[in-house]
Amino acid sequence: MFMRGKSVVITEATTALGRATAEGLARRGASLVLVGGDRVQLSSVAERVIRDFPDTMLKTLVADLSSMMEVRRSASEIMSEQHRIDVLINNVGTAAQVREVTVDGYERTFALGHLAPFLLTNLLLASLRSSAPSRIITVSSSPYRAGSLNLDDPMLERGYSTSRACGQTKLANILFTCELAQRLQGTGVTANFVGLRSGRTRFGIEASGTTHLDMVAVRPFELSWMSGFGTTIYLAASPEAEGLTGRCFTGMRPRRPAPASYDREAARMLWEVSERLTGLRTR
Repeated sequence: MFMRGKSVVITEATTALGRATAEGLARRGASLVLVGGDRVQLSSVAERVIRDFPDTMLKTLVADLSSMMEVRRSASEIMSEQHRIDVLINNVGTAAQVREVTVDGYERTFALGHLAPFLLTNLLLASLRSSAPSRIITVSSSPYRAGSLNLDDPMLERGYSTSRACGQTKLANILFTCELAQRLQGTGVTANFVGLRSGRTRFGIEASGTTHLDMVAVRPFELSWMSGFGTTIYLAASPEAEGLTGRCFTGMRPRRPAPASYDREAARMLWEVSERLTGLRTR
């Protein structure tokens, strides 16, 4: 198995996409670190993986990644417990029907969808570099197209809507991935983005009013290989994906994203704003 001896960190592992990804990589022999905000759901996912693939080495980490302090705690625990990280899968896909604010005072969609993966990825880079060749995959399950980026008002205090929040976050994911790939040239660490087709997602409303964008299938393995699950597995596990970086995938093939995704100046500015908001210095 290609993933035997490989260590994979998966965030938002309690979503259907996260569960399917965990099972797909366990099937291929990977060791897993599953991160999720709900202890009961996370335990359920872990139990299912171990039941189906008893030889899997698996750890769970309960964390609310909308909190930057929780992101830092998670990174610290992962770094202290894992001697290597071969693949980091940032699952992104939470939006609110109404504007919600995190404990840090940030708009929730942007905080959980962009700032959390930005901070976690950077905090884990030392391990990813030392484990090279390694891979970073950011997956957006938002059915919205990449929208515009308002760095003067990234928290959408003026004119919030779900589509604006999701569109801005998806564009931020793409810009972050492309900028990260540029910064990691020559290190052996690759970075790619996966955007799910809108036909593969649905809204699930929680009691809190938070909307989780999740896969529609009841049994995740019934999804075609062309789905987001298949693309994520391909980028994480396939020898053919070795060295691929800075790409945006929809289905199994790289696609040209919206022209705004190629704006290097916007990517640089987003990086600087993200550093300031997360308290991170990468220089």
